[in-house]
Amino acid sequence: MVGTHAITATAGPRDQAKRIHERIAGVPPSPEVLDTMAEAITLNEQAGAVDAAYTAMQDPAFYDVTLKNFVAPWTNEAMSPFVPLNDYTATVIGMVRDNHDFRRILYGDILYVGNDNLNGISAYSPSNNDNYEDLERSGYTLSDENVLVESTQSTLNPELPTGATAGVITTRAAARAFFSAGTNRAMFRFTLLNHMCNDLEQVADVSLPPDRIRQDVSRSPGGDSRVFLSNCVGCHTGMDPMTQAFAYYDYQYNADTDPDGELGRLIYNSVSDVDPETGTRVVAKYHINSTTFEQGYVTPDDGWDNYWRSGANRRLGWGDGPGSGNGAKSLGMEFANSNAFAQCQVKKVFRNVCLREPSNDNDRSKIADIVTKFRSGYNLKTAFAESAAYCRGE
Repeated sequence: MVGTHAITATAGPRDQAKRIHERIAGVPPSPEVLDTMAEAITLNEQAGAVDAAYTAMQDPAFYDVTLKNFVAPWTNEAMSPFVPLNDYTATVIGMVRDNHDFRRILYGDILYVGNDNLNGISAYSPSNNDNYEDLERSGYTLSDENVLVESTQSTLNPELPTGATAGVITTRAAARAFFSAGTNRAMFRFTLLNHMCNDLEQVADVSLPPDRIRQDVSRSPGGDSRVFLSNCVGCHTGMDPMTQAFAYYDYQYNADTDPDGELGRLIYNSVSDVDPETGTRVVAKYHINSTTFEQGYVTPDDGWDNYWRSGANRRLGWGDGPGSGNGAKSLGMEFANSNAFAQCQVKKVFRNVCLREPSNDNDRSKIADIVTKFRSGYNLKTAFAESAAYCRGE
């Protein structure tokens, strides 16, 4: 197998520039842009290649196509890229475009919307996706800050006070996908999967205390308690204490007239709200199937604790996160400040730009280098530029 550096040596500056542009924007560069990029690589091969990648990111297709397709699978359980533009995808695109600290995707009071002063763009609504679908059909580019504009969730959704906002976790698209019905564990699982690059099986740890596992989990599945002790407990001991952060959230829709929840909305139980089934701010889904194991944990509030700071999952590198707290925002900070979050973003970008998984020592060393550079400012463009420069000769 030919090594990366050997491949790079066989490709001239113009070929490298063309590949960088196509990997970043998905389209060939114009002759003028190709000249600029190739000249940068000629003057200083490595640094010039990074500069060339930033040039490629100025192409609107980077935002309208590359980033949209990159983010769309995070917004639905099927992990399909073939979904309409929505507030989750648009917010990530806007944050990358505007060089925001990428950690804020898990805790910021931020939302990007289509400018409804433009022809054919509906006003944002917390109860439908019209604003984003109009924007996608319009032909306007998301690279234009007068088209895709920054706002706040707390301004646009009266259900959400600032303290209850948590970046993409509290977008309408995420709520529809992961807070709809169920037990809100889906939001935890897909946040872990999409932003920490670990699924539940990879973080299962049977050594932790099971005291926060809810009543709906059988302690003797199929009549055999060994199954619980050797299997179920591994996921739930860490998941249930952290999923408690979502105890005041739900996605409300009419299952009879709108079975897919297209017209639903995220709801949040504020201080004055009491759920009639629980008698507290905790939404009813946290108390479903309470007779499965009546001695199980009864969720009283949205206080969460990260049991994974002990045991095998210390490997995720929890860093400066709070370790415990109340609500989705503080849990998002816990995830976003971990080593695993930074590594996950870089690995996803590397895979997207290089069209392959990191496979050898050179790749793994480069991944570590890009993670360090990414963490210096948490600008996701850094990961795109460094990855494209590294793979430019492939």
